[in-house]
Amino acid sequence: MANFVNQTWFWPAVIIVVGLPVALLILTEVHSSLVRRGSRSAGIVSLLRNFIVPVGALLLLISQTTSLDVDWNWTRIVATVFGFLVILLLVNALNLILFETAQKGTWRQRVPSIFVQLVRLVLIIVSLGLLFAFVWGADIGGLFTALGIGSIVIGLALQNAVGSVISGLLLLFEQPFELGDWLDADGVRGRVVEVNWRSVHIQTDDGIRIVPNASLAGSSFVNLSRSDGAFSVGFVLKFSTDDPPQEVIATCREVARGLPQSVPGEEALVTPMRKGNYKVALMLNSPNDEFSGPRLFKTRIWYAARRRGLHYDNDLTDTFQSEQNYEAALLTVAHPLYLSNEDALTFRDEVTLERYGAGEVVQQWGSTPEGMRFILSGTATLAARGSDGSDVPVAQLGKREIIGLGSLTRQAVAATVTADSDLTVLLVPNAILDQLVASNPQLALDIGTEIDNRRAKTLARLKEYGVEPDREGKFTA
Repeated sequence: MANFVNQTWFWPAVIIVVGLPVALLILTEVHSSLVRRGSRSAGIVSLLRNFIVPVGALLLLISQTTSLDVDWNWTRIVATVFGFLVILLLVNALNLILFETAQKGTWRQRVPSIFVQLVRLVLIIVSLGLLFAFVWGADIGGLFTALGIGSIVIGLALQNAVGSVISGLLLLFEQPFELGDWLDADGVRGRVVEVNWRSVHIQTDDGIRIVPNASLAGSSFVNLSRSDGAFSVGFVLKFSTDDPPQEVIATCREVARGLPQSVPGEEALVTPMRKGNYKVALMLNSPNDEFSGPRLFKTRIWYAARRRGLHYDNDLTDTFQSEQNYEAALLTVAHPLYLSNEDALTFRDEVTLERYGAGEVVQQWGSTPEGMRFILSGTATLAARGSDGSDVPVAQLGKREIIGLGSLTRQAVAATVTADSDLTVLLVPNAILDQLVASNPQLALDIGTEIDNRRAKTLARLKEYGVEPDREGKFTA
């Protein structure tokens, strides 16, 4: 029995017969556990289980056939495959430990993936050379000499292209910008959409501009996305020279405050220029709003300017404020106000026709209405504010419905009304409403009833959303 155990092939056979199944079973369980946890090391365990352990067992088995007449090239081939798999395992494990698990902000996390791939390639080539020298007895000194001389020749021939590549690698290593950042580089202003070895692709108004890495590395540029303050974007608007400049400035600032892209608390800068031109600088949340912010501003300023009687883009041909439109609007609201058609038309000079664009706030939370607005066309959303500061949609207001029911009480409203589409309203000021209510008490009763209905609907809606009312249930709109 002792002679049997002392045979050179005994322990390798035990390892293959017993150790191989046990090792595969353990590695399978470890791999399943890592997959369930989403660990990146699952791939390394899979390589070890599926390839390295079986090939290692095969190499161990073949190595015990020294007494047999076996072609040793097969042993070398298996040893080469096993060595290559071990190299892959070590390189991938090193990459996982150093870079893939690196914490954000550390130098390991900032190393570009291109550098990592290059180093991996060099390590694999050098390791393969050493493997061939050890297993096959190959002379790799001449190979590395030839590679070195060839690299020098290729580098001299392609020094301009290689310089750009090296500049790109240095930029990637330093990471002064990332994908999605906004750059201003030598007049090219836009968002970074791609970075490769040779160039940076920047999305601008005119399309994608390709800037060589060597140009960026050799000049200064501004990363707009890493600015501490608000992002400013400027453009020029034109009004009529007859429009009062202070009125134009106030209107532009009011529109800018209502933009979702504007920074809260930051006022737009509006500078009068020659011939009715005004330079507007919007303070936006980020460079991502460079196009959407001015586009929305120019849409809304069209409506706001006409409500204020200003002439945006020097347009003097607006026929909205025509006598026919006023007559049709007054006849529409005559019945709700308990007026005859003739009496309604007598208020022509006291009422105002207004238009709002989609998304514009018709009535701001906390404001005191200057009158009631009767919807003539379009729709608007009434939203109440809860105790947590959120706005809950309560109802959609349509034709003949009223915005500003609480104007008679001169209360600050606890709801916001926003236009869903192009909205046309007739503003009946408080002074006129006071006269009408004094002459017809039924109008006051109707308004009070509608206020109660809207309050009840608002409280029910807030309860449905699980939010408490913001102002002790006092909702007027």
